[in-house]
Amino acid sequence: MDIGVLGPLFISAHEPAEYIELAPKPRTVLAVLVANAGATIPVSSLVREVWGDAPPASALRNLQTYVLQSRKMLSHLTGLPLRVVAGELLMTRPGGYTFSDTAAHFDYRSYLELTERGRRSLRNGAVRDGIELYARALGLWRGPAFVDAVTGPALEAQRRQLEESRLSVVEALSDARINVGHYHEAISDLAASVSEHPLHEGLHFQYMRVLDITGSRARALEVFNRLRLNLVSELGIEPGAPVQQLQHHILNAGDYVDHPDHPAYTAPYPPSTGRMTPVV
Repeated sequence: MDIGVLGPLFISAHEPAEYIELAPKPRTVLAVLVANAGATIPVSSLVREVWGDAPPASALRNLQTYVLQSRKMLSHLTGLPLRVVAGELLMTRPGGYTFSDTAAHFDYRSYLELTERGRRSLRNGAVRDGIELYARALGLWRGPAFVDAVTGPALEAQRRQLEESRLSVVEALSDARINVGHYHEAISDLAASVSEHPLHEGLHFQYMRVLDITGSRARALEVFNRLRLNLVSELGIEPGAPVQQLQHHILNAGDYVDHPDHPAYTAPYPPSTGRMTPVV
């Protein structure tokens, strides 16, 4: 069985995958349990996730109902009897509930594994392997994480962590592609990413960089100006030093070759900025 949270919640027990049909509150409960598969989530944490600091007097009874609704949905999708679902998939534990981490494959775990393997490959100099692994990891995303679940504090923290990881992978993948000359692929990825994340300096840095390398300096400067306008108007800050240094380089440099073995090579680009605004 495959379970996905990198986009709308879905369960694939049989082909094709089916998106989960649950009301908002039981969907939130199921999302928390799936996102922490193998761990027992205390009842108090689930209550806080659903109702915040003002739970109703019926919170415990309602929570039990939501778990039952989730079990019925899982029974319907998998064809397993309800007692088997309760005993092997979504289990009651002392003080809380646990979703099995052995009865399903989870897309977020596959994503994290692929990104770690990609990171190691790039660190070890296996750039093409790293590019392939990062591309496979990003291919698992079907939209924003938990996009159809109402997130409480814990689930929201996990959503932000996954989204920030995804943006870091997009940036690192683009950097690797630029380094091996896959400029068009990098431009395609970055054009969409900077549009979706107008305050992310690292993505804008890489986009400006590849546009400059491919001779589109005017576009690169437009990207800088748009980033600066967004940062100033939204946050009241100027772009960080690396992005400003890159803009200065584009304004003042002659023909630039981004390879140290080329006779026309001059100097490396300044390092990309690690500064980014919070994912929303």
